[in-house]
Amino acid sequence: MIFSGKLPNRVAVSELGKQILRSGTSPGSNYREAQRARTKREFHSKIQLCRQELEETEYWFELIAGAALVPAKEYEQLVAETKELIASFTVIAKK
Repeated sequence: MIFSGKLPNRVAVSELGKQILRSGTSPGSNYREAQRARTKREFHSKIQLCRQELEETEYWFELIAGAALVPAKEYEQLVAETKELIASFTVIAKK
């Protein structure tokens, strides 16, 4: 099940779920575009965008955690994976 589907069914909370879905899936498409980049500059730009979107996703998770909307066990692994991806894209961007 998609994480956003585990959130309580309230309008404000639903919006958080939508934001996570958008920012959490965006890096995949941007990484694909980076792989097809025509220049190093274009590649770097797309990689930076991947990192930014993941950082945004981390922010939305922080809001959900702060509001205790779902048990931590429901999203801890996703947060850990998000942090790992941020670290990976940071390394790629520095090369």
